[in-house]
Amino acid sequence: MTHTEKRIYLIKAMLAEQSIYSTLEIPKGEWEQKKLLRSLFNLRPPMNSTKEFLMIQDEYLQEEIRQKGITDFINLDPIQPEIYLWQGDITTLRCDAIVNAANSQMLGCFVPCHNCIDNAIHTFAGIQLRIECAKQMKQQGCEEKTGKAKITPAFNLPCKYIIHTVGPIIFDNLTKKDEELLASCYRSCLELAEKNKIKSIAFCCISTGEFHFPNYRAAEIAIQTVNEYKIQTKSRMEVIFNVFKNEDESIYKTLLKKC
Repeated sequence: MTHTEKRIYLIKAMLAEQSIYSTLEIPKGEWEQKKLLRSLFNLRPPMNSTKEFLMIQDEYLQEEIRQKGITDFINLDPIQPEIYLWQGDITTLRCDAIVNAANSQMLGCFVPCHNCIDNAIHTFAGIQLRIECAKQMKQQGCEEKTGKAKITPAFNLPCKYIIHTVGPIIFDNLTKKDEELLASCYRSCLELAEKNKIKSIAFCCISTGEFHFPNYRAAEIAIQTVNEYKIQTKSRMEVIFNVFKNEDESIYKTLLKKC
């Protein structure tokens, strides 16, 4: 089965799962097919599938990530001892764990093709991630609290684990409580990583973007919390600050040079 045939198989399989999609036609163009497939991944509820579907999905997603280009953090130059800054797509980064900026449901983004990191991570990890998150949330019996974190396998991503944390949402003026909750996100992720013997972790810019936390202050809190944790615990964990926008790269470069 070719890569294109795998994509069409996955689309057909997910269209067949729900009757409301039965009249949808599969577009002929590659870009349109990829957009439809991602939308179906995003909309799909956390339910099991066949072994054949999972095998073909895994092969397809791993090839998609390979084509995007995988970056191994060990090939990066540290900006400080055990501290790295990397601009790129976090779903292509090979390290022990990446951090996902999740929502309180912890089930991933259900908005088709949304550009948030939660959507990208769930899309390229595969349907197993939403199923695992749903299992953990069912066991917990309530939504995840802001500032806390959970860990899952990374499934089809090149990292080993995903640590999901719920950052504060800024509706109006930034408060001291918002800052404390964001710091708690970083501490919770580091503590959970340490507990699971994780040696390298990549942080996204938690709560910025869709959650409207001011970028500069968020970066200050991220760097300060990581540095304090490493000093207090004597941790040798390798920490990668992952940024996607040029603005954030500039902010982190400026701040890290001051440390």
